[in-house]
Amino acid sequence: MATNRKLGRTTDIRKSMLKTLTTDAIVHGKVETTLARAKEVKSIVDSLISLAIKEKDNFEEIEVKIKRAKLDTKGNKQTELVKSKNGKEFLKVVKEEVTEKRQKDMPSRLNARRKIMRKVNKVKNSDGKNIDVPAMLFNEIAPKYAGKNVGGYTRIVKAGPRRGDGAEVAILQLI
Repeated sequence: MATNRKLGRTTDIRKSMLKTLTTDAIVHGKVETTLARAKEVKSIVDSLISLAIKEKDNFEEIEVKIKRAKLDTKGNKQTELVKSKNGKEFLKVVKEEVTEKRQKDMPSRLNARRKIMRKVNKVKNSDGKNIDVPAMLFNEIAPKYAGKNVGGYTRIVKAGPRRGDGAEVAILQLI
């Protein structure tokens, strides 16, 4: 009977902790934690990377028409003065229609993206912009490991006992 470690936590707290550690390991490339937690997170990260490798090229390029605000040379929105029906004047943003190429996920890749989102948290970088973790897995991490055999994308390095409670500390890192 295969079971996961309880790690001395209730289910919701344990799942939340593993989600956070998994996200940190993927985004930063390594995470320092206790040995038992590292072993749990290793299996999750390896499975997510395997999933990303399998689905990394499963998309199609499509052209999409987008209406967006026209920008001036400084990057500000262009406006024009317009008169309303009752005679009042107001500023209206000038729109332009542009054709862009976008990636459209095939159904199995979309499913993989959703599985990844279940296992990781939404994170922001230092500028406050969202980091798209599934896109990071598909576009940066998966191509790096594409030729490698199945599994073994992470390693656990023991760092000795922690000062204070003596817990065995380990560093989980992407190879």
